Amino acid sequence: MSEKKNMPLTGVVTIIVFGASGDLAKKKTFPALFGLYRNGFLPEGTHVIGYSRSKMDLQEFRTRISGYIKAPIAEIKEQLSKFLEICTYISGQYDDDDSYRALNKSIEEVESLSNLEVRNRVFYMALPPSVFVPVASGIKNFVYSTRGENRLIVEKPFGKDLDSSRELGKALEPLWKEEETYRIDHYLGKEMVKNLLIIRFANVFFGAIWNRQSISNVQITFKETFGTEGRGGYFDEFGIIRDVMQNREYAVLHKLPDKCVLTRSHSLDLLQILSIVAMERPVSLSAEDVRDEKVRVLRCIPPVKLDDVLLGQYTKSEDEDGVKPGYLDDSTVPPDSNCPTYAAATLFINNDRWEGVPFILKCGKALNEQKTEVRVQFQDVPGNVFKNAPRNELVIRVQPGEAVYMKMTNKLPGLSMETVISELDLTYHRRFSDFKIPDAYEALILDVLKGDHSNFVRNDELDAAWKIFTPILHQIDQEKIKPAPYPYGSRGPAGIEDFVSRYGFKRSTKEYKWADPSQY
Repeated sequence: MSEKKNMPLTGVVTIIVFGASGDLAKKKTFPALFGLYRNGFLPEGTHVIGYSRSKMDLQEFRTRISGYIKAPIAEIKEQLSKFLEICTYISGQYDDDDSYRALNKSIEEVESLSNLEVRNRVFYMALPPSVFVPVASGIKNFVYSTRGENRLIVEKPFGKDLDSSRELGKALEPLWKEEETYRIDHYLGKEMVKNLLIIRFANVFFGAIWNRQSISNVQITFKETFGTEGRGGYFDEFGIIRDVMQNREYAVLHKLPDKCVLTRSHSLDLLQILSIVAMERPVSLSAEDVRDEKVRVLRCIPPVKLDDVLLGQYTKSEDEDGVKPGYLDDSTVPPDSNCPTYAAATLFINNDRWEGVPFILKCGKALNEQKTEVRVQFQDVPGNVFKNAPRNELVIRVQPGEAVYMKMTNKLPGLSMETVISELDLTYHRRFSDFKIPDAYEALILDVLKGDHSNFVRNDELDAAWKIFTPILHQIDQEKIKPAPYPYGSRGPAGIEDFVSRYGFKRSTKEYKWADPSQY
């Protein structure tokens, strides 16, 4: 791979957002671009062009994209006004050559405003996978810059299983080089996920205990407090494992009686987080060295077995706010659906560092709280004279309330020798109160402009991930395995405590709850 492709863009930069009229663009992409603009991270002379099938004039487009951008004070309002001046819009089809020619002409017009010779183009595909190939082809044939670099940002997913992922990759491979392609997974841009590398490899005490001799089990958890809420029709095609464990996002066009609706689900890829937690130290922090180690650890994970999986589906529940409907109460869901809305899966890594250590991935909708965290539970203290002392745990809270804390055992103040659980606590809200944690999309788009692939998914990484989950996904679909019911707003299926206990997790009998200071 040439070094040039790993360098920051110099010269004129034009960012073209495909799907500019959609929810992802207005809620995430354009607010992130504005965040980079107001903090001075967009190269001078950058222009942004929105492209979609929707017919709208320039003022309507600017009003639409500014709707989710917060401008509470006059200074930010003025910056927003200047940002909107560099944003233009053109409508066109995704499978029409003339539309791409018109787009290219619009790009050349904004590029001509600068006298710089180098003209780079960044293409952001905020689109459903069904149009990835025609759009990538249209860009390459009619909009590809011959006077600078081209970078393509693709929102996941890539397929529904290993074969479909490879098929889509094979279709894109002749059009775009791997070093030009950025497969975005927005959780890899989260502050605490990016911090995992530093926590692991810049602290000697973690390096010494990060192995099977010291660690009993690792849990990676994603919980949402809401269900599908009338949007279950698209979710039913995929289920929670594809939605959260293996893939980060998908978009599906589903038909209603009088219209077609494009619905996009934002979740994450727990397997990506696992690969960072478990990878070996890279030779350097270069993108390829980091991704080499992520791929290496994924290849050590055998396919998930059904015995190591617990599936659930939420049912209706009554609380003080009234009745919360169950998944099957959603009119867009088939009445006999076995689609899981909750899943726990245990993975094992067959290498020297992790042999025998369970990695428990848990995710679900309509649960009791909203959170994403990594929980590393250590082994019991050998020969511990304090018989009731609980295990140490390192908890990395990704969201909400970013934090890192170590649960440890202390003496309860007083005359007795009674123990109590306390924590060594790094809560970002308290420790870094003067710092703004950037949105994940801001961080990732900036990485694209810098040419940093570290936080993007490489093709062989995607392939290795699909190999882990494709057999169990096919088995669940073919055998129509019925998930266990759990009430809306609960912790999940009744069997979840027994499930995690089976893999060595020990819940402390001592009362303890971490207090998120951001809630006070």
